[in-house]
Amino acid sequence: MSHARGMTTIPRIAAYADELTAIRRDFHAHPEIGFEEVRTSGIVAEKLASWGVEVHRGIGRTGVVGIIDGKRPGPSVGLRADMDALPILESADVPWRSTKPGTMHACGHDGHTTMLLGAARYLAETRDFPGRAVCIFQPAEEGLGGARAMLADKLFERFPCDEIYGLHNTPAGPRHEVSVRAGPTMAAADFFDIHIKGRGSHGALPQQANDPTMIAVTIAQAMQTIVSRNVDPLRAAVVSITQIHAGAAYNVVPETAHLAGTVRCFDPDVRILVRRRVEELARGIAAGFGATVEVDYRDVFSVTMNGEVQTDAVAEIAREIVGPDLTRIAEEPMMGSEDFADMLHRVPGAYFFLGMAPGASLHNSAYTFDDAILPVGASMLARLAERRTAALANAG
Repeated sequence: MSHARGMTTIPRIAAYADELTAIRRDFHAHPEIGFEEVRTSGIVAEKLASWGVEVHRGIGRTGVVGIIDGKRPGPSVGLRADMDALPILESADVPWRSTKPGTMHACGHDGHTTMLLGAARYLAETRDFPGRAVCIFQPAEEGLGGARAMLADKLFERFPCDEIYGLHNTPAGPRHEVSVRAGPTMAAADFFDIHIKGRGSHGALPQQANDPTMIAVTIAQAMQTIVSRNVDPLRAAVVSITQIHAGAAYNVVPETAHLAGTVRCFDPDVRILVRRRVEELARGIAAGFGATVEVDYRDVFSVTMNGEVQTDAVAEIAREIVGPDLTRIAEEPMMGSEDFADMLHRVPGAYFFLGMAPGASLHNSAYTFDDAILPVGASMLARLAERRTAALANAG
């Protein structure tokens, strides 16, 4: 079935398009944040079972794994989708908008889950490949460590994979464009919380206080020198302070203040340097003001590293499904982060992007998912399972 000039999805999957759209919109209307994906994972498990897929639940708390064996023995290829939503109040006016105020699929994980369901259904109906497809439905991608939770539950010991693949939608467009690059693809990310304890007072008597808000502001400003004055300018790094909390009244100097944010980079040495400088600045400035500080600094995401062979495989299949004009080898990595990275550190694979009709950005309250890409993403995942198991079997 051709959707556009030079583009061909798998006909059987294209025939599921209306059903995939209905599934995706149902997920969208009933979003669940990380490790609370009880309804979502339940529907995933029921649908997989109805298609004859071997289902394993409760991996990484709310994760689901579906096993599809091909017609003959061979290697195993993993396909992964994330299931969680975000704590965002939806502003998009669509009939299937979130029924849970303050929770929304603002990153399109409802679409990713649906694409993998479409691929799983096709693979279960055809089984025209050697070995095994391991369909991994992961919880809690949005900074809560869902990949690490599945790995801690021995994901790859129980369901070994020779390679693994995942994808993400991108509302930057163009619609149906597949973008991939070898090597570092998305940044590592650390999250930090800086808790400052000063001394409160009446707002009219600042001399009796040790004002934690001024200390917080001073630390925040100083941290903006880390990238500009400590990091090699030819190496990428981003320090973002995304939260400042202090006080609750006009006429009270508060007792405490709190800073929080993220650090993103690709180079392990830069990562160590930035962490050291954040901690040194916070402690040194707080000490200079005579206050105390606690720094909670956490490794949350690893660098997403794509393998050369697996990147070439994605590009080759993309040229068949979306056509050469919509297949792009990206020159630059992205500063965003993705916890599929932790799976890629255990098993070689590739993570790629699928363009949607241009619209509001990821994590924006007006974000909307483009259902036209569902059969395309499902076709990409299904073909990767078929082609890579065959290629690995032939190589072996």
